[in-house]
Amino acid sequence: MRRQDIPNLISITRILLVVPLVVALLDYQFGIAMVLFAIAGISDALDGFLAKHYHWESRLGSILDPLADKLLLVAGFATLTWLGYIPNWLLWLVIGRDIMIVTGGMAYHYLYGKFKLLPLWSSKINTFFQIMLVFAVIVQHYANLEVQYWIETGVSLVVISVTISGAEYMIVWGRRAWRLHKNNL
Repeated sequence: MRRQDIPNLISITRILLVVPLVVALLDYQFGIAMVLFAIAGISDALDGFLAKHYHWESRLGSILDPLADKLLLVAGFATLTWLGYIPNWLLWLVIGRDIMIVTGGMAYHYLYGKFKLLPLWSSKINTFFQIMLVFAVIVQHYANLEVQYWIETGVSLVVISVTISGAEYMIVWGRRAWRLHKNNL
């Protein structure tokens, strides 16, 4: 193993944390879920820092990191929705944005060729708000804290950031596709 592989191994570890997180949530083991989710959240920041700071970025990492984030967040949202702690419509809004981005990325790839997966800042902010919302819901049920105001605020911030991020992806990648299309005419 090379040092350059460390960020990818961290992303793979985050992917492997998804199943124990879901099991802990379904078993109402919110303390364990809180620890697992915190480790996953910290590992997200760590792998990104290592990749950028030491220039250990790779094509595989550009796929693994967002995949790990999406698996963790969708699993967290879906499980908390199943348990009745997050509204159904919010789960579908989050999944709808992700489906739109993946579908657009696949269409871009097949129509115009390979591209580098670079997350937009609005997407990073959206991921942060989603992580904080899931974490707040887990903490609320672990510690019986009255954080309903923070959860409602988190829901609002997720709705706003999902909308802005989805729109920005459509605009940015739509413009790139339009420019390539015009240049190929």
